[in-house]
Amino acid sequence: MTQYVKKILTLGVILSTIFYTGLVTAHGNVTLESDVCVRNMSGSMVHLSTYQPQYDPQAEYCTEIPHEGETFWVLDLIDHALRSMPIDVKVVRGSGDSSSDTVASLYSTDHSDGVIKGAFNLEKGDYTLFVTGIGIPSLHYEYPLHIQTANYKDMLVAALPYIIAFMLIAFLTDKYLKRRQLLH
Repeated sequence: MTQYVKKILTLGVILSTIFYTGLVTAHGNVTLESDVCVRNMSGSMVHLSTYQPQYDPQAEYCTEIPHEGETFWVLDLIDHALRSMPIDVKVVRGSGDSSSDTVASLYSTDHSDGVIKGAFNLEKGDYTLFVTGIGIPSLHYEYPLHIQTANYKDMLVAALPYIIAFMLIAFLTDKYLKRRQLLH
């Protein structure tokens, strides 16, 4: 094997490793400030996790929920001040305001452990989950929920490093083969 081929293979392995490990740390290894499931309002933070154990017992979702049907949700009140105020959780159809078509709601006054949980059964489509901390001042958090809808932009962004790596390897292989053909 020539020195040039070894360099190309080494470059391909390095690029594949870099892109692969970057995608592995998608949700479980980020700071709270970078977590897409965290909402911050005046220094008060909440974190939403949703689960569908009937499809995948280990999977945790935020706003992109892959299947319609029963979905369990857990709202973590990160800020301790939120734990002492009443919390209103409401799911509405579409991306409207909190007075739109309400699909599910929960009013909680007992959440001293910082956790509010529940379940909803949603059909395919777009919804908005509103979380309101009822106090002075009141705090409003909003989560768009997409049930069984494909987000092509996110899929493209996730696949882009692999596409670039493949194109780079194909380009370098083509250059190598053309050079080799000229030498023989």
